[in-house]
Amino acid sequence: MKIHEYQAKAILAKYGVPVPRGEVAFNATEAGDIARRLGGSIVVVKAQIHAGGRGKGGGVKLAKSPDEAEAIARQMIGMTLVTHQTGPEGRVVGRVLIEEGLQMERELYLSIVLDRSAGKPVIMASAAGGMDIEEVAAATPEKIHKVHIEPGVGFVPFQARQLGFAMGLAGAQVNKLVKLVGSLYDAFVATDAAMVEINPLVVTAAGDLLALDAKVNFDDNALYRHQDIRDLRDLGEEDPLEIEASKFSLNYIHLDGNIGCMVNGAGLAMATMDIIKLAGGEPANFLDVGGGANAEQIRNAFKILMSDKNVKAVLINIFGGILRCDVLAQGVIAAVKELGVPVPIVIRMEGTNVEEGKRLLRESGMNFATADSMGEAATKVVELAG
Repeated sequence: MKIHEYQAKAILAKYGVPVPRGEVAFNATEAGDIARRLGGSIVVVKAQIHAGGRGKGGGVKLAKSPDEAEAIARQMIGMTLVTHQTGPEGRVVGRVLIEEGLQMERELYLSIVLDRSAGKPVIMASAAGGMDIEEVAAATPEKIHKVHIEPGVGFVPFQARQLGFAMGLAGAQVNKLVKLVGSLYDAFVATDAAMVEINPLVVTAAGDLLALDAKVNFDDNALYRHQDIRDLRDLGEEDPLEIEASKFSLNYIHLDGNIGCMVNGAGLAMATMDIIKLAGGEPANFLDVGGGANAEQIRNAFKILMSDKNVKAVLINIFGGILRCDVLAQGVIAAVKELGVPVPIVIRMEGTNVEEGKRLLRESGMNFATADSMGEAATKVVELAG
């Protein structure tokens, strides 16, 4: 789950991470009032959407007075902001963060994420802050410094000193970084975060370190422990089909292609998308119905697939283990009859009760295309979608 920048900063501040003074505004009048409360001088107006690259898209602007802040907020709230992360359709801005202006000397990068290959959290830091970290990693990977945290030991101060000296910080600033990283790690662990990122972490003219921007993503599987964090979810920032899928415990991610995918198991779903691409097609989604799916789950999955008007054909790829092939076939037949699915459907299944499943499909009287291998299924569905 993602949250807005102002929400992320509030959480980090709770754990002791220093952040600039600021408040969120939902209309232009509120923006002007907040700018006055912050001292009436220079403030920054920042669009709040779940995407990076806001500055390049016109979503971060400097205001030299409360009146100017109000005018910028009036123009910004309600606009469709397009960045490299939103796609060409962009996101509508519903709120802005009004924040004090700062005199900055340096911009750094700092984050904590889970390194799944190592099975440990990793702190990443770079002197190249304020840039897309992906660009830094691609062009100058030596500028990214990493230290892993042993879960049984926790954060150890010398690790932050290592990073501080690697980024060229002075002695007093290194001590401040040690305290900041410790607070950031406390927030990461306590909130079951999947990622905390500060880009940029700024060094001010006074030598202080502040989180000028903040991004926090949470592990969905741990949200049952954090009702306060669940309440921060902004459905307006999420794809409507993904929201609908989450109601039925379906793992669904909307993509830009025209071939709908229904698969059980995340690994098989990824492989199915790959083989569609290999056959010259474009998947319209990632959809994992789960190993324990039943006929009702299949019906709900079809409803979501068919809500995407770009879908021209559907590939169902099932390995029957917990979800038996005959149960899948019954669910597919019932869903197609009820929903009147207008697009071709290719079904490839293997595993428990596969012959019974194939028999049910043959005798259904419906025009299903079947395949025995993933390659054959992909070739057929690409042809039918074409």
